[in-house]
Amino acid sequence: MPALTSVLLSLVVLDYVAAQGEWTSWFNVDHPGGEGDFETLEAIRFYYRERVCARPTDIQARTTEWELPEEVGEVVRYNAQEGFRCLNHEQPGGKSCSNYHVRFLCPPDPTDWLGWSDWAAWSSCSRTACGKSGTQTRQRSCLNGSGSALAQLPKCPGKSTERRVCMTEPCPEAKWSSWGAWSPCSKSCGSGGKRLRRRSCPKSKLSRCAGRPSEVQKCSQLPCPACQLSCDMGIPSKDCSGCVCPNHTLLGTVRSAEGMALADARIFLAERPLALLARSDYRGQFTIRGICAGSSANISAKRERFAQADASVSANSSRTSWAEIVLHWLEKPYVVAHPESKVRTIGQKVRFCCHIRGTPEPKKYYWYHNGTLLDRKTYKYDHSLILRKLNLQHAGSYHCKASSDVGSIKSSAARLTVIDPGVPACSAQPEEYLIRLPDDCFQEETSSYFYNVGRCPDARCAGSLADSLQCQDGTEHCCTTRRMEEREIHCVGYILPVKVVAECGCAPCTHPKVLVRGKASAADNGEPLRFGEIYLGVEKIGFTGYQGTFTIEVPPDTKRLVVKFVDRMQKFVDTVKVFPFDQRGGAVYQDVKLMRRKKPVDLEARETNVIPLGEVAGEDPVGEIIIPPGSFFRPDGQAYNGTVKASVTFLDPRDIATVNAASSDLNFINAEGDLFPLRTYGMFSVDFWEEETHRGLETGRVEVKMDAELIKMPDHLQKMKLWSLNPATGLWEEEGSFRPMKERRGKREERAFLIGNLEIRERRLFNLDVPENRRCFVKVRAYINEKFNPSEQLEGVVITLINLEPRPGYPSNPQAWGRFDSVVTGRNGACLPAFCDSQRADAYTAYVTATMGGEELEAVPSSPKLNPGAVGVSQPYLNKLGYRRSDHEDPALKKTAFKVNLAKPNQNNIDETNGPIYPYRSLRECEAAPVTANHFRFYRVEVDKYEYNVVPFKESDLTTWTGDYLSWWPNPQEFRACYIKVKINGPQEYMVRSRNVGGSHPRTRGQLYGLRDSRSVRDLEVYNSSAACVEFKCSGMLYDQGLVDRTLVSIIPQGSCYRTAVNSYLREYLGRHPPVVENNDTAAFTMLAPVDPLGHNYGIYTVTDQNPRLAKEIAIGRCFDGTSDGFSRAMRSERGTALTFTCHEKPVGRKSFFQRLLETPAQTLTEIRREMGGNEQLRGPSRVVAYPSGLRTVFPTPTRRTPSGRRRVGTARTRQ
Repeated sequence: MPALTSVLLSLVVLDYVAAQGEWTSWFNVDHPGGEGDFETLEAIRFYYRERVCARPTDIQARTTEWELPEEVGEVVRYNAQEGFRCLNHEQPGGKSCSNYHVRFLCPPDPTDWLGWSDWAAWSSCSRTACGKSGTQTRQRSCLNGSGSALAQLPKCPGKSTERRVCMTEPCPEAKWSSWGAWSPCSKSCGSGGKRLRRRSCPKSKLSRCAGRPSEVQKCSQLPCPACQLSCDMGIPSKDCSGCVCPNHTLLGTVRSAEGMALADARIFLAERPLALLARSDYRGQFTIRGICAGSSANISAKRERFAQADASVSANSSRTSWAEIVLHWLEKPYVVAHPESKVRTIGQKVRFCCHIRGTPEPKKYYWYHNGTLLDRKTYKYDHSLILRKLNLQHAGSYHCKASSDVGSIKSSAARLTVIDPGVPACSAQPEEYLIRLPDDCFQEETSSYFYNVGRCPDARCAGSLADSLQCQDGTEHCCTTRRMEEREIHCVGYILPVKVVAECGCAPCTHPKVLVRGKASAADNGEPLRFGEIYLGVEKIGFTGYQGTFTIEVPPDTKRLVVKFVDRMQKFVDTVKVFPFDQRGGAVYQDVKLMRRKKPVDLEARETNVIPLGEVAGEDPVGEIIIPPGSFFRPDGQAYNGTVKASVTFLDPRDIATVNAASSDLNFINAEGDLFPLRTYGMFSVDFWEEETHRGLETGRVEVKMDAELIKMPDHLQKMKLWSLNPATGLWEEEGSFRPMKERRGKREERAFLIGNLEIRERRLFNLDVPENRRCFVKVRAYINEKFNPSEQLEGVVITLINLEPRPGYPSNPQAWGRFDSVVTGRNGACLPAFCDSQRADAYTAYVTATMGGEELEAVPSSPKLNPGAVGVSQPYLNKLGYRRSDHEDPALKKTAFKVNLAKPNQNNIDETNGPIYPYRSLRECEAAPVTANHFRFYRVEVDKYEYNVVPFKESDLTTWTGDYLSWWPNPQEFRACYIKVKINGPQEYMVRSRNVGGSHPRTRGQLYGLRDSRSVRDLEVYNSSAACVEFKCSGMLYDQGLVDRTLVSIIPQGSCYRTAVNSYLREYLGRHPPVVENNDTAAFTMLAPVDPLGHNYGIYTVTDQNPRLAKEIAIGRCFDGTSDGFSRAMRSERGTALTFTCHEKPVGRKSFFQRLLETPAQTLTEIRREMGGNEQLRGPSRVVAYPSGLRTVFPTPTRRTPSGRRRVGTARTRQ
């Protein structure tokens, strides 16, 4: 090894010698603020010691927008020995420095890389008083350090620190300095001018200088020349800069776009912005004398937090004129249209478009490829980017950025896929996709219950383009099924047909509707928001229903769905939600909770009013709002001094139950245009109105005081800010900062507070928040059941992560939440953003839940013994994360959540580099992580529930739908779920199967659509009674929308059962809609499924939705409840049943076929084969009563054994 190390070291040194010099990477260790931007060599060496050579020979500097200093017109200073600096006070026009990064050129000679660095500058003298002696030090560093191959060189000889004696300046005598130069004369001509000069006296405790520090002198006796300005109206001004009308008065008002009077606005001429003419009063009015009517000069106004606006002057009379100036709120840039992902082949061209708005309107756009800024001169882009003659290097992500004086914003990234014409985008060979077979279909050749039906890869094709330079492509093409083959699966006693994907190809993509459904109700008692207004951004799109339900169709190309709920009855606070949705189509269910508006209290406008914030029992308020006297105004600016009705509703994060009622998603846009998270310490909504007229009131500057003792993280004290919610974008925008203050309470107690100020105008929802940059991602997956098969993952599940803050003394019992995030699972699970910490594993914890269609999924148990294989996270990392399910200590609690420590992974520890927590910059690794990597898990609790489709379809991914006559769902845009309620009288729970075949359509008659198995559920209120909600295929049009098929449905309990009752309404309906199926077999029930959507009176439950799982969940909830509009998870077997069967308990010792198959599959299958020949007793098929014309139709049905004999499940059946 020493020899090898020596060879490697020699190669490194020779490589450096051969080089002609090398530029370092770009460094950015400081950000503009305070005095400016400083990228000094000393600071860069401190952070990146091994990446900078000892003696750089050159330096380059650019802004982070990739512009040179001279291009942005800024004054900067930089050299290779000291580094870079930009001072704000040196910039022209009062501008501030941009954010710069620098790089250095290192010489090729290795000797310049090795040994000591240059000595740093001497430190300041240790003594500062005049006439004293002290010491100075300076330091240097050895560059043969660790971190590269050069670490093998010997250490540098000598010392790294030097000291010397220093003397301070002798104490000066108190005497004046020389006089400075005279200032310019205050007048350029005429009399009365003055000029000034100054001198200074050194500070000294011993003596003072005698005399004055300044002198004034008269100046400029030159006569002024005559003014040559000609005025059509009025006379020239004294300085001859314009025309004035001394007897004319300009009257004006300043108001907002909403009509609110604006006080304290600066009024000036548009061409002379520094010359203040007037300020608006509390009514927004101003008066200016001397401005002529009909003047071509525009009057301008500017006010804090508003954009400058101009207005022309209109004459009212010979002596007065009028101007109205309308100001618009400064609005941070926001994206209206994001660039669209596209697919092209080599040699084609493409155009990406981006549209960003704001006040003022952003004018400069930047485009990035894979995060690197593209050169504007090379690509000549504006709001759109055009790429020609594409090659493989052009592939990747593209996003735009726009900036204004208010801020910046970045669009979401669009993906460009560049395809080689010789390599097909869509492979004809399908991928493996396994479906689970029924329990009596064990496959000997694969030794499993799974069968590969194949699926086409999730890929997009280029397609045919009429114009490749459009912002949006016309028709998208995807890799989809081109051909399917029918195969037979041999089961115990019957053959099961199945269709498999045989060939894939490119075709127009399927675009199902994207929906968000849910219910809006009160957070305290569940009272629904009845007929509440729903806004999408600023546009009203509809109302909630009587039960608070709503459905929102997501507009195409939406990246961020911002929805506002407004209660017209004023019971609830206006609530803004940012909903996650499944971009591939289908519906996502959201349970929206609303904060009840606080009962109003009376305030006296002429007195100081204090309103507490926070009402958690046994806790001090988080803070308070202090409203000074005379702070209330009407919208027209008139002061209001009467009784004020005030409603202040505070959402306290110390109560974890309030998290569901929080508005927005606690994000803001930082200075670089990136979405950045906030950690909240409380939100409050404020409403003020007049007692008599109920008209809304506004306030001037009020004070918000926050108790600093409640902030447990010290760095949060300096970063705490006040924020207001922009209801159109759902983003929080900064209102102001806090300043520390101490207040004495009593003789000895002194409390620390944070004080901030805000004005309550249009926006009424505020936040006490801290930006937090300690971020990670958490990987979560959802599964069909607790077997956690990789091919049985659930998509469209809403995973919610709530960040919790442990309180001192109770690290395992967090009480306060800080933020929340929700993400919808895709094919590879979900990655949720979260706060995390690398120092303390329990500095941040999280509470994670999963819901689908209103159903809560179950988390993996953590007691009585923690099973890493089930949780999905290996040891020892799992112990560090402290995984606990919600019922860990109390079995009576729900099992639908888990809590973990958000310990940031240590990249030097191999046990922590494979998930489930990923560093924030590793989002791509989290999203692409294989199913074998660590992840947390949820699963659906389904006891013996099974679904089989002849044409495979993954209900959580609507793009897997295939148009086929035997498809269970005939239309991918609308899914109709049908259920029949079957009551079972018997001491056990029994499996009930529905067998669904074509009934009346000539293309499908007698062919199997699919099977459904469902176990009956006990009715806890009725002895020996259970019921099953069994899905069957609805009758209706098939996928070609040509003819209706009445599905032939057979309901078969899997036990020693016989039919005892049929719902009279259902029997009557079937009799009135022939043909009617004869039911000679009392162990089953067969019908041609109704075409009409019958209700609970028939025992049939039908729900139509754009999401199949949501339709089924709603139908099951109604079936359990036995009503047509209710929802329950407790089975009520006495209500809304269609069929009743009575089942007998098996003899003691005789297990069911399913139990025997699970325990001894080989022995059971052998026994079944042996008994199939001799003991088989076949019944005749069910018959169909003729149509009135005499037409008679016969359908094959499964054969059954008599209930009295020994029953064997899976007997021979008619081939499909």
